[in-house]
Amino acid sequence: MSTSPALELNNVSHYFGDTRVLHDINLQVQHGSITALLGPSGGGKTTLLRIIAGLERPQHGAVRIDNVVVADEKTWVPAHERGVALVPQEGALFPHLTVAENVAFGLKKRRSPAVKNRVAEMLELVGLPQSGDVRPSELSGGMQQRVALARALATQPTLVLLDEPFSALDAGLRESLRDQVVDILRAASATAIWVTHDQDEALSIADSVAVLLDGRIAQKSDPVSVYRTPQSTEVAHFIGETVPFEGSVLADSESVETRFGHIGLLQPHQPGPATILIRPEQFEIVAADSAEATVVGEVTATRYFGHDGTVEVQFPDGVVATVRLHARLLPEVGSSVGVIVNGRVLAFQPS
Repeated sequence: MSTSPALELNNVSHYFGDTRVLHDINLQVQHGSITALLGPSGGGKTTLLRIIAGLERPQHGAVRIDNVVVADEKTWVPAHERGVALVPQEGALFPHLTVAENVAFGLKKRRSPAVKNRVAEMLELVGLPQSGDVRPSELSGGMQQRVALARALATQPTLVLLDEPFSALDAGLRESLRDQVVDILRAASATAIWVTHDQDEALSIADSVAVLLDGRIAQKSDPVSVYRTPQSTEVAHFIGETVPFEGSVLADSESVETRFGHIGLLQPHQPGPATILIRPEQFEIVAADSAEATVVGEVTATRYFGHDGTVEVQFPDGVVATVRLHARLLPEVGSSVGVIVNGRVLAFQPS
């Protein structure tokens, strides 16, 4: 395996008219990894994917695949010569071809025994070994997406690009199929970039998460680091729900004084004022008269999600905390509860 990245983007920028949609994108993707490109809708994710695929030419910067320049100010390698396979949102199968013919579409000498063996191998890989002779319309939406993935993998591409591949599926099928596709990519030792606006999806499927906000890579880290130690308040808020409070970093630089008492910091900071961000799952509700209760508030709302729920607790000064806890522990609206914080917290200070 090559020691150079499968993909390298250097200072890639792109405009639509006078609107700059991508700002100096720098990104590396290692061989055999799954990278989630996570960002809000309309934030430039699909445009960046199209640039990588060769369907759009960047106005500035360079794209390298396997250490070969495929796009810069002087170079342009067309899409079909890049060794990149794209799995679009809808799969885009050819309705007039059988499943096997769809999978074989990008292979040369499509009627040769070697191609037939490759198609059979891919259909086995995606769990559809008996579906080669049927038309795509005879398959469910999830099955069609697996066929699209088989077609993408059949040519043994350097990169597989998945553009929100399950956005058209219902939530239950989406989660099940997502796990299947990750297993298929791992089994094929594929290198993949997976575009999504779903934070849970990005954190659960990827080796690395690149957060794209306002056309910029705001952070690229492993999923745990992106969630636990985001590099900005913008990333922290986008990657998961947070509740902000004002505090003051103490002289030891490793703890902060808050309304909940002294709390440890995830990262050291300079002594002084800070905004701390607490995840809802870090809160714990205790009895209002408990010795543990550093702060007491009133339950103003609860939401039940089956496996868990959230509680809105309003403190005397009007500040509200969202608490996530097991569904069977939801308190009554209007009751008084104590709130404590478990674990270390995020802190951000004025630059």
